[in-house]
Amino acid sequence: MATASRNLRLRPYPVGLGMILIWVAGALGLSVAVYRWIVGLSITNMSDNRPWGIWISFDMMSGIGLAAGAFSVAAIVYIFNLKKLYPIVRPTILTGFISYILAALTLLADLGLPANIWHLIIYWNIHSPLFEIGWCVMAYTTVLLLEFSPVLFEALGWKAPLELIRRITIPLVVLGIMLSTLHQSTLGTMLTALPYRIHPLWYSPLLPVYFFLTAIGAGLAMTVFESYHSARTYQQKFELDIVATITKWIPYVLGLYFVIRVAELFISGKYIYLVQEPWPAFLFLIEMMGGILIPTLLFLDPKVRYSKSGIVWAAFLTMGGLILNRFNSSLVFLNGDFYFPSAAEIAVSIGLTCLGIIMFDAAIRFLPMYKSPNQKKELVTES
Repeated sequence: MATASRNLRLRPYPVGLGMILIWVAGALGLSVAVYRWIVGLSITNMSDNRPWGIWISFDMMSGIGLAAGAFSVAAIVYIFNLKKLYPIVRPTILTGFISYILAALTLLADLGLPANIWHLIIYWNIHSPLFEIGWCVMAYTTVLLLEFSPVLFEALGWKAPLELIRRITIPLVVLGIMLSTLHQSTLGTMLTALPYRIHPLWYSPLLPVYFFLTAIGAGLAMTVFESYHSARTYQQKFELDIVATITKWIPYVLGLYFVIRVAELFISGKYIYLVQEPWPAFLFLIEMMGGILIPTLLFLDPKVRYSKSGIVWAAFLTMGGLILNRFNSSLVFLNGDFYFPSAAEIAVSIGLTCLGIIMFDAAIRFLPMYKSPNQKKELVTES
């Protein structure tokens, strides 16, 4: 119990004005979400011809894509045996776990009849991409909980379940990789059912591959971004050497994506839209140049990888590229009625984002998330 009381305690990290504002915004957004569940979707600007809005494009597709760092880092550490990255595993798993919780809450806000979400479990439509996405997200959220549970067990001093989870860490990681690969790519598969509603610059039979590759690249970039800002906020050392090791993988993933997509653009003849339609062409070039090519070149430069400002800006551009891609694919150029999110939709999205920050902050303050004197011994045990 002495160990539990030592681990499960409030850590004296400062609470600034920014965190107070996040609490206020989170409370306001969740209040609007509750109001939406009472009055229905009438407070949104969605319609029968525009059934998807900002909640799907930002909170679901972008959020799940950025959460791919959890399975990517776990694979690098436990499958490729790069134990050097172990200090960032816990915060990365936590970020992924919170992202999937927020995705589930977003889905409950977006569904017309959220009380019927359990139908997915009972009534199987095995031919629907949404069926696979729903089951994989539920299963992977459970896997993330189990992967994160050693932090909870250490804080509570529960040795038996802690030892059990450590024994099954590798199978859990393998299962997480499988589930993540399935639903990250199936988010793209879902859009292949809309060939006449998505702009040709973003529609492709290769969308599953595109979604998977961009998720890996942006997920690792999100890990860099989170590590830097967590270190600044919670007065921890920014492990630049560790983070730079992660970024070595990013340019290969983004580079592969860039080559395949540009090749398909010319082989299919879609490059003509870059000349005929200025607005789609502008956003396409911003996405591909600013969100893919420039970060790829930056990450290939060792001077950038070992520069705090350089590596963070490159990560930021990569994350922005994924978000812009998800918006362009599922919202901006989706045929249908004109759509701009209502104030309520924006408030819910901001509120859920703030809720994720609050959850992360609470975990950092109460749980042994960062490097401890016994961590090297724990790593040997897990290995």
